[in-house]
Amino acid sequence: MSSSQDSCYISLLGLAEYFRTSNPPQIKKSIQCLQALNSLNPPQKVEARTNLQIGQLLMAYTNNHDLARIHLEKAWTLAENILAFDDVKFVTASLLAQLYQQQDVGSLSKSNKVLRKAIELSQSNVYWHCRLLLQLAQLHATNKQYILASELLTVGVEVSEEYNATFMKIIFMLSKSMVLIVMRKISEVTTLLNQAGSLIETHLHNPHQKEYLKVFYLVLQVCYHLVIGQVKTVKPYLKLLQQSIQVIMAPSFPTDEAIANSGAAMENIMWLPKEQLYVLVYLVTVSHSMMAGYMDKAQKYTEKALSQIDKLKQLKNQPILSVFQIILMENIIMCRLVMGNKFIAIQEISFARDICLQSANSRLAVTHSAQLHCLLGLYSMSINLFEHAERQFLSCLEEAHDRELKLFANLNLAIVYLRTKREQQLALILESISVESAQSLHNQALLGSFYYIQGLNSFYKSSFHDAKRFLRETLKMANSEDLNRLTACTLVLLSHVFLSIGNSKESMNMVTPAMQVASKIPDIHVQLWGSAILKDLHRMSRDSILETEAYNNHLAFSQTLLADHYKCTKSQEHNLINWFTGLPPPSLPGSGSAIPGSVMDMTTGTGIYQQQ
Repeated sequence: MSSSQDSCYISLLGLAEYFRTSNPPQIKKSIQCLQALNSLNPPQKVEARTNLQIGQLLMAYTNNHDLARIHLEKAWTLAENILAFDDVKFVTASLLAQLYQQQDVGSLSKSNKVLRKAIELSQSNVYWHCRLLLQLAQLHATNKQYILASELLTVGVEVSEEYNATFMKIIFMLSKSMVLIVMRKISEVTTLLNQAGSLIETHLHNPHQKEYLKVFYLVLQVCYHLVIGQVKTVKPYLKLLQQSIQVIMAPSFPTDEAIANSGAAMENIMWLPKEQLYVLVYLVTVSHSMMAGYMDKAQKYTEKALSQIDKLKQLKNQPILSVFQIILMENIIMCRLVMGNKFIAIQEISFARDICLQSANSRLAVTHSAQLHCLLGLYSMSINLFEHAERQFLSCLEEAHDRELKLFANLNLAIVYLRTKREQQLALILESISVESAQSLHNQALLGSFYYIQGLNSFYKSSFHDAKRFLRETLKMANSEDLNRLTACTLVLLSHVFLSIGNSKESMNMVTPAMQVASKIPDIHVQLWGSAILKDLHRMSRDSILETEAYNNHLAFSQTLLADHYKCTKSQEHNLINWFTGLPPPSLPGSGSAIPGSVMDMTTGTGIYQQQ
């Protein structure tokens, strides 16, 4: 390279950087400088680096991802066989694989090919070798290839161990635990999480790294216990998680960049930025509150989480934020339905649909369509449209990959068949659930719900002895894990069973706590049912005052539900119940999804790794 060429390259690079860092950034001029540099036929290394820089700028500041891909592909072709060029070579491979995924055109095969080649070339650079292993594992997990993801993470653990990189080893162990949770490898999860937890406590000496990985570890512990329906067992982990996130979010705690740069190169990988971890802790808290039957708490934490997401989206609208938003919405919609707020629920389902459709290539609409169908099935049940409910649950079952979601849809489908007296379909579905629960059902909440439905079925058949047997089993499981809504439903049904056999004393013993629990949730449907039973019990005991009180309560609950029902059927969003296949229909022009007076005025994959 001649000195005049050298000066020209340096000048153009300096100008490009000047335009990039000016306020506001002049990205077009920066790119033009870099393109001018490339037009001078620079050496291969300079050309590769320049193409990488152009690709980075296009990805970060424009929507012209096709042009970004062309430059990154050229940079990768030039760089992959150059020795001692790791900074350009592996950054290019990582970005190119990300871009293929965003564009979603042959993304898996193209990303897989680039990353596997880069992993092969990076064996002498342990930092990049580990980063690329994580990225490829995430690619496979995103595409539901969990066995491949798990195998790559195991390699990562072994590589980290070989280089005595404890921080990195823990990252790989926790990442593998996350994949195993998705795969429902329950015993393996327990062992691996215990090993990772022990390493965090005994082998990490940097207090800030330790706290950061502790949050990752505790998030997984909470998710693991919620996945298997252990609402009570998870409480100590949830409390520790809430304390730990407060430590991380304190003003005195270092920034993510400072933590990443405080250790060796192997330690500058973050699972999620702490602002996103903060949202994630709210999210798992909402899931816990919903499962435990604390609907008011779930609503309060949802509002806080969505407010935080809104702030983060204003700074940078990252795809993971929409995923968090959807999962929060799925939880809060179920809370609305329990509380009898069907009108808000259908508007929030519509809002969730809009978020899904707004994602890149409507990716969220594909990955969450099963959940949307399930929510629409629950909504349709709540307004007694059982034909629509059935079709929505069947659509959910066709599209769902998650075993628990399928079981949840089947349990609700069983109730639809009970209510519509379709005994043959009911018998088939109960048999299939029975076979699955005997083989591999680890979720205590769902197993308890299965016993409840068997009890309900026995009650409908007037097999009161069998009904009591099933419901006592449900009650045992619900009480052991503080599943309040299941407790309330079971108690009120047991009360109805005892009323049906003329045992008014036992009926009263069951309905009284049922109403107490239902009012705390609050569950308007159990309260409606319980008030009807109380009315009959007080009439039998000839207590006219209490009978009138129960009658008035029953009337008030009925009128509240009927008024809400009427509002639902008049709303445009209600028409979503007619969507059964493909992508959901977009909102009609002028039919905003914001809900006055609600949070609108306001979803299992692996983590997002980012280099600081």
